Amino acid sequence: MSYIRLIPNNINLDFVGFRFVTFAISMVVILSTLIAISVKGINYGIDFEGGYILEVRMSEKPDIPSLREKLHNLNLGEVSIQQFGDDRNLLIRVEGKEESTSATNDAAAIEATAEAKKHNQAISTIKETLGSQNEFRKVETIGPKVGSELIANSLIAVLLALGAMLFYIAVRFEWQFAVCGIVALMHDTVAVLGLFSIFPFEFNETAIIAILITAGYSINDTIVIFDRIRENIRKYKKMDFRTLINKSINETLSRTALTATTTLIALLALYFWGGNVISGFSLPIIIGIMIGSFSSICLAAPLLLYLNVKRGETVVDTTP
Repeated sequence: MSYIRLIPNNINLDFVGFRFVTFAISMVVILSTLIAISVKGINYGIDFEGGYILEVRMSEKPDIPSLREKLHNLNLGEVSIQQFGDDRNLLIRVEGKEESTSATNDAAAIEATAEAKKHNQAISTIKETLGSQNEFRKVETIGPKVGSELIANSLIAVLLALGAMLFYIAVRFEWQFAVCGIVALMHDTVAVLGLFSIFPFEFNETAIIAILITAGYSINDTIVIFDRIRENIRKYKKMDFRTLINKSINETLSRTALTATTTLIALLALYFWGGNVISGFSLPIIIGIMIGSFSSICLAAPLLLYLNVKRGETVVDTTP
C-alpha cells in the first residue's frame, strides 16, 4: 500500500544537534512575549474590556462596510459586525472602554449613575444611527466586572486543559514525557498569547478558542513523536538516546508535515475567503499551528535527552 509523502523516508535531519538553536529561538519568543505584555499589555476586545452588544434584524440587506464606518464615526470604540442566520440578522459589538477611578461611597454611587446614563446614551446613539425601522432583538452592556470574571474563567479553562493533558501523558507514557509535553504546551500558549500583544489582534473569546485549538493540535503532534520514541526504545535498546530521538522525529516527520499542510490549507481558505470575522479568528490559529509543529519537533522531543528516560522497559509486544 502506498502513502502520500511530502518528505522522503530516508531523511535524516539532526534535530537534536540543533537543539541549542531551537531552544534559543523559544527563549526569544517567550521573553519577547513577556516584555510586550508588560509594556504594551494585551489588546482586549469587547468581551473583556466592556462595551455594547446588539442583535438586530435589519429591514433590508445592509451594506456592512458602510454600516461599520457609520458606527466607527461615533467614536465609541472598535466596531465588530457579524451576520448570522441570513443577510439581515446582525450581531453588532461596539467597544466602550471604561476609565478606572478610585472613587468611594457617595462619589462611587454618583459615578455609577453617570456611567449608566452614559451607556444609555451610547445605546440610543447606536439605535439612531442604525435606524428605528430595524428590529432590536437584544441589547446588552458588558461592564468591566464581567470582563474581569471572563479573564479569570478563561485562565482557569486554559490551566485545566493543560493539567488534563499533563495527566494523560503521564499515565500513557512516563512522567518525563509529561514534563516535556507540558513545557512545549506552555511555550505554545505563551507564544500565541504574545500575538495579541505584539500584533494588533483583538483578544476576545475566540482568542481563548485559538489558544486551546493550538494546544490540542500541538499535543497531538507531540504524542505521535513520543509514541514512536517509546516504540524505538523497545526496539533499539542499545542505541544512543540522542540518535534514537533523531530517528523517531525523522520517522514521523512526513506525517507531521502532511498533517500541518492539510490543516493549513483549510485554515488559509478560511482566512482568505471567510470574511472579516472568520479571518480574524483563523489567523492566530494558522500561526499557532506552525508554533505547535515547531515545539513538538524541536522542543518537546529534544528535552527528553535531559530527563533520564528509562531504557529497556519489558513491555509485551503483541504485534504478529
